[in-house]
Amino acid sequence: MAANKLGTSRKILSLLLILAVAVACMAAAPQEDELAVARQRMVAEQIRVRGITDPAVLAAVEAVPRHLFVPESERRGAYEDRPLPIGAGQTISQPYIVALMTSLLGVRPGDRILEVGTGSGYQAAVLSRLAAEVYSIEILKPLGERARRTLAELGYRNVRIRIGDGYEGWPDAAPFDGIVVTAAPARIPDPLLRQLKTGGKLVIPVGETYQDLIVLTKRKDGGFDRENVLPVRFVPMTGEAERK
Repeated sequence: MAANKLGTSRKILSLLLILAVAVACMAAAPQEDELAVARQRMVAEQIRVRGITDPAVLAAVEAVPRHLFVPESERRGAYEDRPLPIGAGQTISQPYIVALMTSLLGVRPGDRILEVGTGSGYQAAVLSRLAAEVYSIEILKPLGERARRTLAELGYRNVRIRIGDGYEGWPDAAPFDGIVVTAAPARIPDPLLRQLKTGGKLVIPVGETYQDLIVLTKRKDGGFDRENVLPVRFVPMTGEAERK
């Protein structure tokens, strides 16, 4: 009799555990759906309406889970139209700026892209969905290592991260089809210009307290065509850029 009761109790416990797992799964599914809807809304209301219409860029931004690239304490605002702190005095740029800089690069399949200023890894993740290879440099070791872990956990296999000063670029991987800089130097680093292919673009904020987002396109004669896009506010580039 005792054995029967024990067997019945175990069956009930097993059923309760199965039910608990099922409820948890049901609760998790709507959350993922809600996040997907939030990304769709972000693209529609913050990015597309401001003139960014490249389907590949929009699809990349919509696909990357921005909430996983910010601290848990900031995830509630991950899809809002604003930058967010990621630690060490750094920020993740607002979604529109990430999409804009990506669009300005004009990334094509097969391109090799250099990013200076990995930060959380979010911009690199967006670029990785468009380019063949992304090389990203982060001067702050804790941020670089955390970004490397996040990107690896999410399966972004075509992103390489180096901890170090991005002022000199990544000479042994150059030349690049495009370079994007996510921190502002007072003047454009010459090494980055040298590491661009002919026809390649450098997208970079330049200035001190206030900056201009500019695009430089390398001509066949080695010179550059310059386009001033809009005024922006980025954290300053540190390291060699400060000393220069």
